[in-house]
Amino acid sequence: MYAVIKTGGKQYRVAAGEKIKVEQIAADVGQEITIDQVLAVGNGADLKVGTPLVAGASVRATVVAHGKHDKVRIFKMRRRKHYQKHGGHRQAFTELQIGAVNA
Repeated sequence: MYAVIKTGGKQYRVAAGEKIKVEQIAADVGQEITIDQVLAVGNGADLKVGTPLVAGASVRATVVAHGKHDKVRIFKMRRRKHYQKHGGHRQAFTELQIGAVNA
């Protein structure tokens, strides 16, 4: 059984036992969270799609870790204008262990 969930403005296809990295969630490490924004639930050839959410469906997950992704380098330049600007960004993430998909 799998589900398509929405968190942090993105959509993820998850199944029980998987680990995923999502946008940072304000939860402690080891805490169990419930994700109620389930867009679709599938089981083999059977697929239940919500309008926009599947009623009564949820996904239980445990927070494994918090961290930051690799640095993205930003370089801006205007040719012949003596303008150069350097920067960087590291996006924060939360790693989740998917426990169960409830349809």
